[in-house]
Amino acid sequence: MFNDFKPVLKILLRFIILYVVLVLGYQFYLNGFKNSGLDSFSTWLMTQVDFIQNLLGYPSKMVEGKPQDETTWFFVSGKYVSRMVEGCNAISVMILFLAFVFAFFEGFKTFVFGALGIIALHIMNVLRIVGLNILIVEHPQYSKMGHDYLFPAIIYGSVVLLWLIWIKFYALKEPKHESA
Repeated sequence: MFNDFKPVLKILLRFIILYVVLVLGYQFYLNGFKNSGLDSFSTWLMTQVDFIQNLLGYPSKMVEGKPQDETTWFFVSGKYVSRMVEGCNAISVMILFLAFVFAFFEGFKTFVFGALGIIALHIMNVLRIVGLNILIVEHPQYSKMGHDYLFPAIIYGSVVLLWLIWIKFYALKEPKHESA
């Protein structure tokens, strides 16, 4: 009876184990920054957002908050528009993405697709934060809708799209049969 479910159970078990291990590893990383300000990955992400906003003509700089607040503010076009917290760095989304991709392990191409997917998600996240900051500067009345609905849909939609690509073109691809 369980033989019918064995492939699904293997995939599910791989997903759960990898997800838990990655989340615990990430939490261990975050614990190193407790009460000392924003973590280094989030700060690195902010520098990229600042660079692009300045490139687009929105003068930007980062203003650190109190270390115990673990946040840094975006000062864009002469005003404080948003703040960066750990959750904005999309690492939790990347962990979810990787756990899913590796649940359908397909050898070396899994590592390649995982790495390229992480890079794509990082770029999407940088552009998402830039877009949100510009929206807040240009149309502050839409900031809540943008922050709560539109921009999360962009990052989660990117994850789903990458998952669909992984499943359709790599993980469940039918093996080619040679003709006689």
